[in-house]
Amino acid sequence: MVEKRTLASELRPEMDGKDVLLMGWAQDIRNIKKIVFVVFRDHTGTAQLVAVQENLDKKVFEDISKLSPETCIKVEGVVKKSSIAKAGYEVHIKNLEVLSKAEPLPISVVEKDIETGFSKRFDYRSIDLRKPKSLAIFRIESALVQGMTKYLDENGFLHVFTPCIMGAASESGAEVFRIKYYDREAYLRQDPQLHRQLTIAGGLDKIYDLGPNWRAEKSHTVKHLCEHRACAVEKAFIRDEIELERLEEEVIRAGIKNVLQNCERELSVLGVQLEVPKAPFPEIRFPEVYEILQGMGKRLPRETDLDAESMELLAKYVEREYDSKFYFVNRFPFAIKPFYVMRVDSEPEWARSIDLNYGSLELSSGGQREHRYDVLMSQIKEKNLNPKNLEWFTQFFKYGVPPHGGFAIGVERLTQAILKLPNIREAVLFPREPDRLLP
Repeated sequence: MVEKRTLASELRPEMDGKDVLLMGWAQDIRNIKKIVFVVFRDHTGTAQLVAVQENLDKKVFEDISKLSPETCIKVEGVVKKSSIAKAGYEVHIKNLEVLSKAEPLPISVVEKDIETGFSKRFDYRSIDLRKPKSLAIFRIESALVQGMTKYLDENGFLHVFTPCIMGAASESGAEVFRIKYYDREAYLRQDPQLHRQLTIAGGLDKIYDLGPNWRAEKSHTVKHLCEHRACAVEKAFIRDEIELERLEEEVIRAGIKNVLQNCERELSVLGVQLEVPKAPFPEIRFPEVYEILQGMGKRLPRETDLDAESMELLAKYVEREYDSKFYFVNRFPFAIKPFYVMRVDSEPEWARSIDLNYGSLELSSGGQREHRYDVLMSQIKEKNLNPKNLEWFTQFFKYGVPPHGGFAIGVERLTQAILKLPNIREAVLFPREPDRLLP
């Protein structure tokens, strides 16, 4: 009796005559009188199984004949070379155990001519995830994060865990999710940035946090989520925000390299051709951004943010001028940025604030933070904020905080970008959106 499980991806014609143990699903069943063909599937791929009536116990053959699609099975069999089978081999069943019988499916796992609607797919997400394309997306997403965090680990960054429950809203602007925290109100974090800064103030030079964030924006676009994950990096003793650009592009490149090294089959399943982007990524700055847009027929008033049309135009400009999908936008107007960003001292209208974009899709935001207590407090007053409400954060800047900055890369956004997914929800196991809280 074979005790070690063999995965579908491990089967080879060279294993002719070898006994194997398979565990997975019966994807498709074809019953041809005294022979039953079963398309077996596990998380690594598929294999063809053959049940020959004369070689099997009567009850075992009957059970195989009655299999329903997506029934979970355990199979003992022997690999046999085959000149007919596409893979060059088949697995002849010696015994089959039904681990869990499947009822008729609400959606198809194997879509041929008819594609299931997006909403229905997510109503039955656990079944939808069984599709090879869905599995490929999450294997690639995992490799992407693994590559990024490995780079950070190898370059001296410490993986930290900052709070998800906040006593005060972590940023102004975006809506927050309010929760009951014992006898008072609290909030789900929008970003781990402020606690990353406090960690830097605590003497840890190089850190990153990997976890969920929430934004209560009632948006139904293909690039927004109410709950998303980010690889959030913070570094102390930086020269300026340009140092962060060089760091961030290497983190991105390391993630993509890892995907290319470990996900060749998954990229093939999705039909995606991927390359490691060239470094350095191009950078465009304000106020030149306004001039670029005006030259393309789009006029934005000074001290206003980029809208969707502007992002589309800038993506075209960068691809034409620099032949790059990835690019940084730097020196945003301070007027549209939060109190904690550092201004350019010689040009205080502009902030050392950077976004990383892929085409017209924003992947991350970040930049250099203001570490000087007096300047920080001045900016809070300039933004008409109550200093008392921010004292939990600002008080630590009285005690010597180094120059620092960071960025937060949206994991799902980056996955969507490099795989050219039409909807960001494809990169989330169980997406949370304004109209969906289950499953």
